[in-house]
Amino acid sequence: MATQNRPLVRAVRAETMEWTAKIESSFAWVGRYVRAVEENDALRRRNIELSSEVARSRAVRTQNQELRRMLSLRDTSQADMIPARIVTKDITRQRNWITLDVGSTDSVAAGMPVIHESGVIGKVVLVSEHFSRVMPFLNTDFRVPATIIPIGAEGIVRWEGDQLDRLLLQHVVKTEPVSTGQQVVTSGHSDIFPPGEQIGVIDSVAVRPGRNEFRIFLRPAVKLYRINHAFVIRSLPPKERQSLEAESIP
Repeated sequence: MATQNRPLVRAVRAETMEWTAKIESSFAWVGRYVRAVEENDALRRRNIELSSEVARSRAVRTQNQELRRMLSLRDTSQADMIPARIVTKDITRQRNWITLDVGSTDSVAAGMPVIHESGVIGKVVLVSEHFSRVMPFLNTDFRVPATIIPIGAEGIVRWEGDQLDRLLLQHVVKTEPVSTGQQVVTSGHSDIFPPGEQIGVIDSVAVRPGRNEFRIFLRPAVKLYRINHAFVIRSLPPKERQSLEAESIP
């Protein structure tokens, strides 16, 4: 019948070819869909790879900028500073700790101050041959004498143990002209830190009823969760002074 050229045969053949074309078109659509899915998966994987590369590039760029600023600090500072890398950072609780990759072989000793180019980090409390443990300012046991710039009012900075972006400045009387935005630095009365190291910026000032002191909160100068490097200042109080202050007074 297929070889005959009659009208009925031609109509059947045309109808058959039309249905065959529809079926082939359906299969072709399925093929295109499968290829589109495969291409989409490939593009998604490539997008993830590119995002990872961008994140790594950002991290490297941030670390390079941090290192450049810290090198600039070491070049301009008169202090004897030991560069260190932060190898462990535990800031998930109230008594937080940081571990540095420098120790007694690098002349690091307990009681030495630890700083960043942005400001105060903490103090060395334990030392091994190649590592040292640091109590950062985000530790409820940490205290540092401070001065408000430019008014010169003095107080004590500590952390209350809740918010990572807030420090408390105590013992500043209400007669002092304290205002938000003023800088708070280490005072000359610290037995650990040299004067003038950045601690933070005043964020809020409140007056408590029945009290003669302000309740002052600071934004820390250093964001501990972002930094990767530090400096240990190689300085300790004179041994005579340490011995004297360690003695109990009758």
